[in-house]
Amino acid sequence: MSSKLAPRFWGAHLLALVLVGTAFALGLWQYGAWQAHREAEATDLTGATAVPIADVLGPDDPFPGDQVGRSVLVTGEWVPGGTVYVSGREHDGSSGYWAVTPVSVAGGDAAIPVVRGWVPTVEEAPAPPTGPVTVEGRLQPGEGTGEMDDDPADDVLPQLRLADVIQHVDQDLYGGYVVATDPGDGLEAASLEQLPEVSATTSLKNFLYALEWWIFGLFAAFIWWRWVREVTEPAAPAVAGDEAAQDDPVPSGS
Repeated sequence: MSSKLAPRFWGAHLLALVLVGTAFALGLWQYGAWQAHREAEATDLTGATAVPIADVLGPDDPFPGDQVGRSVLVTGEWVPGGTVYVSGREHDGSSGYWAVTPVSVAGGDAAIPVVRGWVPTVEEAPAPPTGPVTVEGRLQPGEGTGEMDDDPADDVLPQLRLADVIQHVDQDLYGGYVVATDPGDGLEAASLEQLPEVSATTSLKNFLYALEWWIFGLFAAFIWWRWVREVTEPAAPAVAGDEAAQDDPVPSGS
């Protein structure tokens, strides 16, 4: 058996494992708390009072990065002929489709895509709505993952890219889309792809605590490693000259 694993060292090894494991676990806990607080703040931002879309985004405006997830009201008329279905969307662990129908915004010539909700298959999707409507939803920027559409002629898209959606309507589109807060009949609520940016200092204390615990764990592991080396390292052999000096006493002076 290796001298490092001798029974007399088991207590020290166990103590080191407990200290390192505890520090690592506490660091993960603080890191999880940091993420949870940031997600909670982002969710709170999306719950702000809805404002008219015109107060946030115009038909010719670039998407405002600080308005991701903002709750908006879109008043206008459905454009059922522009309905598309976005594939590869998750809901409760199942893959399905987003049902997306543009709304021609009142007072202008542009439309904005509205994610009405999620459906497991295109065949199960309810018929696109028609007529005037006021939709409340969360504002999102257009997607652009670079995934290619295998069949541009159909109404199924691999991503909600505005350049693809505009091929299905006869009018300009806003520079973003809206995820409806209340899904339409026969649809499940769609989830937000992007949440608002939160402050860099949000729950920063938890993140720093996580770093402190991990640094402590690394320090404990280093001390344990150094101790193991010292107690198990064989003693250095005596130098031959030193042994001779010890065996032959120095003669006393006359």
